[in-house]
Amino acid sequence: MAFLATQAREERNGIHPTKDELIKTVVALLDHLTLDEITSEKVLEISGISRGSLYHHFQDFAELLELAQVRRFSKYVNKSIQVLSELFNSINSREELLLRLREFSQTFQAPELADSRIERLTAISKVVHNPRMATALGNEQERLTETIADLFRDLQLRNLGNPALAPRTAAVLFQAYTLGRAVDDFTPGRIDQENWLYAVSLMVENIFFPLQ
Repeated sequence: MAFLATQAREERNGIHPTKDELIKTVVALLDHLTLDEITSEKVLEISGISRGSLYHHFQDFAELLELAQVRRFSKYVNKSIQVLSELFNSINSREELLLRLREFSQTFQAPELADSRIERLTAISKVVHNPRMATALGNEQERLTETIADLFRDLQLRNLGNPALAPRTAAVLFQAYTLGRAVDDFTPGRIDQENWLYAVSLMVENIFFPLQ
């Protein structure tokens, strides 16, 4: 009965449980394999789903891989929205805001998250000449950008955010420097982490939240 209820709920939400299981299988495999290492044979073996069912729910195997990447990207989006919403909605002063953002940067700009940053860039790179991937990933990216823009707009109303900075510009710039850390993640001569965090603090204090 519980399975039937879950199945009915997922079908109402627009995704069939078989399709969902295939996506979840690839999502799990991406924890320790690259996209090139994931084959349809491996996915079918692990999921126990037939090849006919796979091609009933997906146009091709590439679409399954794309949707798995989008789902992993969505998990990052959901986590980011949760953390940033809690952060921005709980502060009462510029000093508190800057302190919390320094803590945020120390966590989310850590070298240990290099794989996560590179994975997100890999997903973004797949949109080139791929309208199907661009649409699916673009919807999730838009959700994150608009949420951050709304949060910044609220901070502006509270006289904390830079009034000269358009909320969407702030949202894109915030993500750009966060994700941009990846350009150094795979190089042999890594930047000093403390100096990077110092540079981030300068940007945050003087561009996003200057003294007014």
